[in-house]
Amino acid sequence: MKYSVAVFGLLTVGALLTITGCSEKAESAQPSGVIPAPAQRDGISFVADIKPIFDTACVECHGEKKQKGGLRLDSLADTIKGGDEGVIFEIGKSEKSILVQSIARVGEEDYWMPPIDKGEPLTLEQIALVRAWIDQGAH
Repeated sequence: MKYSVAVFGLLTVGALLTITGCSEKAESAQPSGVIPAPAQRDGISFVADIKPIFDTACVECHGEKKQKGGLRLDSLADTIKGGDEGVIFEIGKSEKSILVQSIARVGEEDYWMPPIDKGEPLTLEQIALVRAWIDQGAH
């Protein structure tokens, strides 16, 4: 009887940890519709911190060879310029930016980046880094 209670207790704790997001995987996974706070780090730069994220997740569709929506994310100048519909962020206002809303998969699914069938979503940490970069002046 003690064995059954102990196993039940462990299963219950495991289920609660999973439900409340207290697992290592849950912390870095990006649930759709969540915009994390900006990263608490100074000195974020496009070349050192943001370009590697974009190179992995974005430039296949928004790079030198292909520019969906007229948007290139492979250089700082092009990223700041934006695409066919204009700029994708305003410095200091990351939460309201089209870029952050798209990579956080907030709003209409048609604007989620990368699209569901094109790649894994960015992690919460990556989105937080992009937010901090925008808020710090997008250098």
